[in-house]
Amino acid sequence: MQKIRTLEEQREEFAQRRLIALPIAGLIAWAVIGIGSLFLSPFAISMLLFAATGSIVYLGMFISKFTGENFLEKGKPKNTFDTLFFYSFGMSLLVFGIAIPFFQADYTSLPLTVGILTGLMWLPITWIIQHWIGVIHGVARTITVVMVWYIFPDHRFLAVSIVIVLLYVFAIAVLELRWRGLRRQA
Repeated sequence: MQKIRTLEEQREEFAQRRLIALPIAGLIAWAVIGIGSLFLSPFAISMLLFAATGSIVYLGMFISKFTGENFLEKGKPKNTFDTLFFYSFGMSLLVFGIAIPFFQADYTSLPLTVGILTGLMWLPITWIIQHWIGVIHGVARTITVVMVWYIFPDHRFLAVSIVIVLLYVFAIAVLELRWRGLRRQA
């Protein structure tokens, strides 16, 4: 019979994870968007953004097999924070309800709205893993996406993509260093 774990034990268990599969997937998705923005029509780049950001979780599930996180592993015990994490991810997908009407009025609003709104899921990560990276990523992403959206009005898809990719590189490096430090302590 499996021992019932407290929420704190489950939070600590979740916090011991590597947590880089989804950021790698996000990095790939936004890199594809940035590259696509160099040669695709406004309609095509908009559809690419919807498809790429909508596929991050699926790409992350695939990548997790190679990072040792294996999201789909059936043998591991249930963790309440997995559910919270996926609800947070679901929350970020629901914000397409904000992005789509603005997109219909101005297609260049899409990288701004989706770039910021899908970054909101980083905030709960800070609390769950008790590490600053989630707040830094979420706040830096919001500020820099807004800045480059205004500074580069003719290249909004590219500028926003570059910012998000760079922030993902930073976050992945921080998360990886954090995880390696945890493994050394164990």
